[in-house]
Amino acid sequence: MTRRIDFNCDLGEGCASDAAIMPFISSANIACGAHAGDEASMRETLRRCREFGVAAGAHPGYADREHFGRRELNQSVADLASSLHEQLQRLAAIAADEGVPLLHVKPHGALYNQAARDAKLAETIASVVRDFDAGLILVGLADSELPRAGIRHGLRVAHEAFADRRYLGDGSLAPRERAEAVIGDVDIAVAQALAIAKGELIASLDGDQLRIRADSICLHGDSPGAAEFATRLRRAFETAGIAIKALDAD
Repeated sequence: MTRRIDFNCDLGEGCASDAAIMPFISSANIACGAHAGDEASMRETLRRCREFGVAAGAHPGYADREHFGRRELNQSVADLASSLHEQLQRLAAIAADEGVPLLHVKPHGALYNQAARDAKLAETIASVVRDFDAGLILVGLADSELPRAGIRHGLRVAHEAFADRRYLGDGSLAPRERAEAVIGDVDIAVAQALAIAKGELIASLDGDQLRIRADSICLHGDSPGAAEFATRLRRAFETAGIAIKALDAD
């Protein structure tokens, strides 16, 4: 049986490499105007998704542009739910206008990492997605609280891994402030992504050997050299006989 993987990237965040990345991925996580992005960037990214046949999804985060949504906040359930709903509604309206369906929701930054370990926060996110559109796929860190919450709320979920981030021994992402948490070497990132896609073991920063479950592998669009990463990763997947398919593709 041919192996397959979704290859996703966070886009519409004001990075110059978006256009160069788009031809090589299968899914785009589009910033919804909170941590980054605006109507113009959302519309432009959606149009590129339509042009290249890339699945479009929402990438909502904390409304904290100063810290690019990477600072953990302690919002009330009501305030967070309202913010997430507004972000989804904003992108969905533009997507409808552009004739591009939304397939998935993947939280951004600190919200993503918090929801991976905080069951209550994960429940809030899953309930917002379910109430907004129960047909959307909820994307979260592999085997974490977020996909578990999605399943409890009757959503389809996708377990996500990362090409350009290191892991800790418990399967969580190494904090960005930790040395070597972000992989800057293309060859190392490619090797890690291939190992994950093949179900092989990878080394954590703690020295443990991990096998990461993955329906989708992410490349960060704001990483230095992201366009080269995308090109190399796509070529490596195809050379290894791994099909690149969006999450709902046949």
